[in-house]
Amino acid sequence: MTTKPEAAQDALNKLLQVVTLLNEDMRQDFERRGLTPARTHALWVLAELGPSPQRALAQALGVTARNVTGIVDGLVETGFVTREPHPGDRRATLVTFTDKGAHTVHHLQESQRTLAVQLFGQMPAERFSAFVNGMDDVLQVIQRELAKG
Repeated sequence: MTTKPEAAQDALNKLLQVVTLLNEDMRQDFERRGLTPARTHALWVLAELGPSPQRALAQALGVTARNVTGIVDGLVETGFVTREPHPGDRRATLVTFTDKGAHTVHHLQESQRTLAVQLFGQMPAERFSAFVNGMDDVLQVIQRELAKG
């Protein structure tokens, strides 16, 4: 059985509304913390990688060396990270969290966990499973279409 076009359009409208609301919530949260989306993404990646050369951070972020320099400069200026000498390569520096940066990432992670529980914690297991499976289907379609170019 296939979904009727009207129902598909309604589902897309709801998905777009969710995306819009989540983006606005994130924008407001980042702004309160003195962050931009690009800087926040860099903090998330740095949390995964640990202290890293800018080259590795650029690669993980999928940006150019010039772009990562600007992102890191902004994070240094606002006190989220520092550039420390690399212990094994005197020509390189490591981007490292300050206490403020580590504290901020911890709060971002906690906020994400709290939101997940708020959104899905009361959903019956069967409905939640169907929702996750449906989102997997949607993601596969989007990824397939993007891969086509």
